Amino acid sequence: MSVAIDTRNLKPGFAEPIFDAQATFRGILDATAYPGRVHSLDRLADVPHLLMPATAAIVLTLLDFETPVWLDLDNSSAAANYIRFHAGSPLVSDTANCRFAIVTTAAEMPPLSAFSFGEDKYPDTSCTLILQVPSLTLGKPMRWTGPGIQHAAVCGIDGLPETFWQDWDDNHGLYPMGVDVIFVNGSEIISLPRGIRVEE
Repeated sequence: MSVAIDTRNLKPGFAEPIFDAQATFRGILDATAYPGRVHSLDRLADVPHLLMPATAAIVLTLLDFETPVWLDLDNSSAAANYIRFHAGSPLVSDTANCRFAIVTTAAEMPPLSAFSFGEDKYPDTSCTLILQVPSLTLGKPMRWTGPGIQHAAVCGIDGLPETFWQDWDDNHGLYPMGVDVIFVNGSEIISLPRGIRVEE
């Protein structure tokens, strides 16, 4: 059943859709290629309530009508309307059936095991989590190692559930399957691909 989109207070998309989407895509690629490094996605200023600018930019760049999305907000929220209107993405209620999950409150997120890890033959069908967090630097320092990181990176992602890093260790053990994560704070992101090991 389709859900009506309330356009009365709908926030705009990119001012220059082609140029801004290309720049955002390059930022996401760079963040994925170099895990642990902060990258800026500063193409949006006016975004829906509870969505951070980088999250909205990722929505406009990576999502489309064939991309099932799980959102930790009500289907009538401004964020849900924004996703449906600008990306055309179906919003699903089952975390196991989404290709992208948008978590606006990381501390209350489901465990990583609730999302799709992909399949042996098709690991690329796993879920990517977009996790909004209070800070990319003020949390407990953790040591990241793996592809794209020379020696090691130390990151302090704040606002995560206490069980997150144990969940991540389990997720990493499933490689090449497993979920990928993009941490968001404001207009900045840090990517955590499934191949990265994280230790205290």
